[in-house]
Formats: sequence, structure tokens, C-alpha cells
Amino acid sequence: MNCNPVFFVVGILLTILSVTMLLPAIVDLSTNNPDWKIFVSSSIITSFTGVLLIIVTREEDFRIDMRQAFLLTNLSWIVIALFGSMPFYFSELSLSFTDSFFEAMSGITTTGSTVLNGLNNTDPGILLWRSILQWLGGVGIIIMALSILPLLQVGGMQLFKAESIDVEKVLPSASKIAAYIGAIYIGLTFICAICYSIAGMTIFDSFAHAMTTIATGGFSTHDQSIGYFKSASIESIAIIFMLIGSLPFVLYLHLIKGRTKPILNDSQVRVFLAVIILSVFTVTLHLMNTQNISLSQAFRLGSFNFVSIITGTGYASADYSQWGTFIISLAFFLMCVGGCAGSTTCGIKIFRFQVLYSVFLVQMKKLLSPHGIFEARYNNKPIPDGVPMAVMSFFFMFAISFSVIAIALQLIGLDFLTSMSGAATAISNVGPALGDIIGPSGTFKPLPDAAKWVLCVGMLLGRLELFTLLVMLHPNFWRY
Repeated sequence: MNCNPVFFVVGILLTILSVTMLLPAIVDLSTNNPDWKIFVSSSIITSFTGVLLIIVTREEDFRIDMRQAFLLTNLSWIVIALFGSMPFYFSELSLSFTDSFFEAMSGITTTGSTVLNGLNNTDPGILLWRSILQWLGGVGIIIMALSILPLLQVGGMQLFKAESIDVEKVLPSASKIAAYIGAIYIGLTFICAICYSIAGMTIFDSFAHAMTTIATGGFSTHDQSIGYFKSASIESIAIIFMLIGSLPFVLYLHLIKGRTKPILNDSQVRVFLAVIILSVFTVTLHLMNTQNISLSQAFRLGSFNFVSIITGTGYASADYSQWGTFIISLAFFLMCVGGCAGSTTCGIKIFRFQVLYSVFLVQMKKLLSPHGIFEARYNNKPIPDGVPMAVMSFFFMFAISFSVIAIALQLIGLDFLTSMSGAATAISNVGPALGDIIGPSGTFKPLPDAAKWVLCVGMLLGRLELFTLLVMLHPNFWRY
């Protein structure tokens, strides 16, 4: 396999990463914080490596085949997490390499799990760097979902090939699609930051939280997360932009051109919003009955925290793991559901449940009418051959991967709830888990290093839709 094209693109990504490292350096320098030197040094090392890779692997004309695309996707996330961990490792936080890599991997995969505490007193450069990592990961996820996963036919994502073609009828080329997506992503981030600022956040907090909100990442600048602000308006803004980040960004391209039907008629969007409404309604009623609080307070707590869980953002305004076993069970399930394909969210994704349900209905009809002809449909269109099998394979591997991670965590010595919820939150890229240790009011810092590495693998698996990483373990992948 010719790896030159792969390393060439990785070099470009590292060069971009090195530039973003200068932003927290400027923030630290403006506050007379000595950590600015760490960010500048990390930027130089990252830039040097990136430029070296570009020079050494540059070719006049090259194309990336399918195996190279798999390798590039996996290597990009791992290398960015590795170089992104340098500011954590060399900063005054005195983090171990394991903790530094865990924090960076959690950031770039937009998981939101953290080993840091005392965020209220943490240097602004580090806080901004965490947000930047999640912001970069968010836009990377969208591009991967639109351009790479459909071509690689990962987990049924080939279902969205036709959707990309439809967009090209509105916009002239794939490069312009990427440019528009980037512009929309940046624009939404700025709008979110402005709204946060108007609602009472400082300029720094508003931009830091805007980046992690639109990326549905969940890193905050405070230990109490969004609950620190004790503001209903801030929570409402977060809900709106978490939902925006959870919808297919390709549909926003249609909105720019004045076409509202695609987003209104998309069955994935309708089902996703229905799940949100039903979950919030259920939690609100449960909180009123069990916590003895008013309707408005129950709705505020339920809507914010469970929108955060379903979208995989991981913000919290209260410790919902203390709300009883029903809430714990519901949160555990919703962690795995996720948002829409082509968004910044992770998890199983709504469209896979829809495909599986459609296949189930066809099977039921065939049992009732053995000689009838039925076809599974998605968005009122026949589901292409191979998609149902790919989706069922994804569900199977999701269950297997979750089980292996959970068992590994228990073998390391973690209790049942911590192991199960830790595995779920890692592979679904949600952030906080359940329980006293890694729940909304805890951190992953107390976990053994071995557990953190297992969770890093889980976060990467979930971010890359399982098969993108697992296919590289097959011996045939490396045969010429």
C-alpha cells in the first residue's frame, strides 16, 4: 500500500492543528500566564512534523483508494489526539501522558469525558484548547459523514450517497459543499456565542461554550458545567444549539437556497424530534411525581439534561444519576441512541433504528403473506441493497464492542454501574456517565490508567462508526 497520500493529508491536518494552538497561546499571553510558551512550543513541534510530512510525501498526482481512505481516517484522529495532548502534558496541570491523551481524545472525538477538576481556577489557555479540540472534532465529523463514510459504506451510511448528489444539484461541486458546510459551522458558532454573551456569559465563556455546544461536545469552563450559571436563558440557548448541532448539516445547505421542504420532510429529523419530546415529557412527569418540584422546574431540568444526553453533548445542570433508577435506566438507553447522520452527534443514530424498524415491518408482512412482495423503505424511498445488512451488522458490533469494553473495565476493577455506563458513554461519545465516580458531578481522574486506555479505544471506536477502525484488524486489509 502506498502510504504517501495518507501521510501527506495527515501533514496538512497537523499544520492546521499547529495554527489553532496559537489561539490559546495568545489568550495566555494576554493574561500573563506562562503556559503560552507551552502552546507556542507545541505549535512549533506540530508544525515542523506536519510540514516535514508534506515535503517528504508530496507527489505530483495521487489518488486515495478505499484502503488508504480507511487508514487516513483512523490515523488522522489518532495523530491529532496525540499532538493535541502535548499542551495538557507540558502545562502546569502536571497531567500524566495517559491523562493528557485521554483529555485530547475525549476532545477531538467530542465525547466530553474529562480528567480535569478545579476548572474554575484552570488557566484560560487550557480551557480554550479543550473547546478548540471539540470544535475541530465537530466539523471533522460532519465532513467524514458527508464525504468518507458513504463511500466506504460503513454501517449503512451508503444510504446517504443519493443525498449528497441532491445537494450537488443546488451547489456546483463537492468542494463548494465543504466550503458551505464550514461557513455554516463557523456562522452558527458565532451566533451561539453572541446569544450566550447576551444571556450573561463573559466573552471568553460564551465563545468557549459556543464551540462545544455546536460540536455537541460538552466541555465547559466550570466544574458545574452549564449549571454554574444558574440561568434558564443560557440553558434554553444551549438546548436550541445542541439540537441544531444534532440535525443533518446537509439540510442547512438547502435552507440557504430557500428550500425548506427537505428539512421539514426528512423522516430522520421528525423521528429525532419525536424522541426528544417524548423523553422530556416522560422525565418531566417523573420528576414532578418523585422529586416534589413544580412543573416549570421539572421541565427545565428534564429538557436541558436529557437533550444534552440524547444529543451526546454531555452538559449538565444537575446530577441526574441521583433522580432514581428509572431516570438512570432511561439515560443509559438514550446515551446510545444519538442524533441524526451528518450531524456532530454520535451514538447509533436515528436512521439505523428507522432502517431496522422498516426491515422488521417487511418481515412481519412476509410472515402474514408469504407470497407477497414487500420492500423496506426509508424517507419514502426503497432502501438500497446492502444497507439493511450493514445496519444490522452495526447493531451487532455495537453490542459486542460495548460488552467487551464493559467487561474489560470490570476486570480492571471498576464497579458494575461505572463499567456499564463508562462503556456506554465512551462508545456513544456522550461524556459524563452514571454513578458517583464518573457521573455528572464526577470526573474520570480516579480511574486506573488501564481503564482510561480502554475508554480511549471506546471513544475512537464510537467516533469512527466501529467498522472504520475494526476493518484494519482484518489480515486482508494489509495484503497487496
